[in-house]
Amino acid sequence: MFPIRDTQPSYSRPFVTVIIILINVAVFLQWKLLDPYSQDHFIRHYGLVPAHFQFRSILTSMFLHGGWMHIIGNMWFLWIFGDNVEDVMGHTKYLVFYLLCGIAAGLTQTLLTVGSRVPMVGASGAIAGVMGAYLIKFPHSRIVTLVFIFFFITTIEVPAVLMLLYWFFIQLVSGVETVGYAHLSQGGTAFFAHVGGFIAGMILVAVMGTRQKYVRRPDLNW
Repeated sequence: MFPIRDTQPSYSRPFVTVIIILINVAVFLQWKLLDPYSQDHFIRHYGLVPAHFQFRSILTSMFLHGGWMHIIGNMWFLWIFGDNVEDVMGHTKYLVFYLLCGIAAGLTQTLLTVGSRVPMVGASGAIAGVMGAYLIKFPHSRIVTLVFIFFFITTIEVPAVLMLLYWFFIQLVSGVETVGYAHLSQGGTAFFAHVGGFIAGMILVAVMGTRQKYVRRPDLNW
């Protein structure tokens, strides 16, 4: 299954979401222009390495990606869920929220894989936070999803609460399965970053709140 769009309308332009996407794309294209040796050095210098933790690496790693499918998948999910969360939080608050979710994701991955020497890169931890916030604010929304059934392709509407909880469950189980392998110098998915970001998003959207003009919207979950 692959999500195409959600059914939740947005009442403002997602300026911050678009800017975040553009920054990620610009950094990725700059990285792609480097030679293979420089690419590796760039990732190791700006990526988050739990065994050699530096706080600034949490922020820089949020704007790095290791391949075309990595950045396309992340930016697509951010586009689907980010506009609605930005809509109800407001631009400035949403930006702070996004960065805090990314920090929470990076710290979670670091604490649970403290011996790992593998650089962690990608915006997926912060985006997981956006998805967590979406779950809290729009549990009754539906996600139009592309489904492949043998040689047939169709679309179905999946309740957002089911899709997001299923996604979170997969990340949690996958993360637990990687325990004990964090010391290996091989790539992989930072599942615990996804878990930490998702939980942080659920908490932060409740703590930071919604901008006043949307408090009485009937489509929000209160």
